[in-house]
Amino acid sequence: LQVIIGQNFVVPAYSKVSLHKQPMTQDSDEELEYADNSFGTVDISYISSSPANTEEIMTDFSEMKKMLASEVGDGGAGFIWSVGEGGYEEEWRHSVAPIPEERLVEFIKHELEISNGDDRVQPISGELEPGSIDDSDEDVRVDSDHFEKEVEATFLRAVNEDVGEGDVILEVNSLKLSYNRTATDCAGALFYAMMKLPLETSSNRHSPSKLVKAAGDVISKWKKLLKYYLCSIDEEIEVILKFEEMCSESAKEYFSVFTQILHLMYEKDVVQEEAILNWASEKEEADESDKVLVKQAEKLIQ
Repeated sequence: LQVIIGQNFVVPAYSKVSLHKQPMTQDSDEELEYADNSFGTVDISYISSSPANTEEIMTDFSEMKKMLASEVGDGGAGFIWSVGEGGYEEEWRHSVAPIPEERLVEFIKHELEISNGDDRVQPISGELEPGSIDDSDEDVRVDSDHFEKEVEATFLRAVNEDVGEGDVILEVNSLKLSYNRTATDCAGALFYAMMKLPLETSSNRHSPSKLVKAAGDVISKWKKLLKYYLCSIDEEIEVILKFEEMCSESAKEYFSVFTQILHLMYEKDVVQEEAILNWASEKEEADESDKVLVKQAEKLIQ
């Protein structure tokens, strides 16, 4: 048995038609499930092949059709189910039938009300909201920290186990490839490791003159290794910037002797005059707090 729509009858948009009457709200879940599975068709597998039974059932069906005609038009068979409050909302959203104009207007108004109620400027897809942290930037910072620690460990092995410079270069180059770093990164990381070495001795930390001497000795011994990565002025500037960072953050013992050690680096041909001048010129537009060491080194720069 199937639902039949009568001639000249138009089923309202998004309606449901069934051979069963619509269950009441108090009907059980089982009844609702059974009725829902019966939309549009009824299983007749139980009909016997006996002509008598078939004739009897068809007679009953004819009576049913007459009874249902008022629901779906003359000659039709089926009940039109009403949609509960809010039910049409989902029906028209998922139906293949054209969306009525009035529903489109309502939908647009609703969306505008939502967007107008949120004063925040929505970022363009792929952009970050102001004040948010990009996970990729955090990953880069973590990788950079790990790289510097690995280079420092490699350098300390060279110091403590008398590893040759060639072997150190091979290891650092391997780390460079592994972490996707540049020669500039290698120069900065190596210089950082070198300048931390004098601070391991307590007396150096408490005596500026001893600290300068110890730093000079380290630079002299490992200058060739460092120079391998000082391919241009840019790498030399990076070394100065790294030293400046150490003086202000992780190794403040160097702060008062920054100019003296910068002069040592120049004398020992680690950095050229051009690198020092470029470093100073890059600070001209910086905040006063970022120009403290530049001012300290004014006599050297002049």
